[in-house]
Amino acid sequence: MRRSVLIRAALVFTGLNLGWELLQLPLYTVWWTEPWSRIIFALLHCTAGDLMIGSLALCAALLLVGQGWPREPHTRVRVIVLTTRLGVGYTVASEWLNVVVRQTWAYTQAMPRLPPFGTGLSPVLQWLLLPGLTLHLAAGLKHCRKAARNP
Repeated sequence: MRRSVLIRAALVFTGLNLGWELLQLPLYTVWWTEPWSRIIFALLHCTAGDLMIGSLALCAALLLVGQGWPREPHTRVRVIVLTTRLGVGYTVASEWLNVVVRQTWAYTQAMPRLPPFGTGLSPVLQWLLLPGLTLHLAAGLKHCRKAARNP
């Protein structure tokens, strides 16, 4: 059961992040300055990175508080909260490192920025919303499939 929920979570998380990355691309200069081949590469690269970050954050959360996950409701909440916090923490550090320090990518003027590091609001919202939504949907899909088999 746990493995099937993790596989569903990976698929759902990849889809949600691909959509989010596509929608937030105009908030980055790559959308306005690079050819389509570079934009598509950035989209796929960032989505793959999101999956890796999310997978590592979830694995860490499961190691720390996951005894009983996904069966026990209080454990599900703890795993979601910890996965989200780890994802947000990594994102704040990574965005600061890549935008401010390395200047690997840049925001447009349209990107709202959060103090104290000037992190873009969109990537922070992505990590505040998508891990919990993903884990909720992945567990919910299991129940939907079970109900469909046993009407």
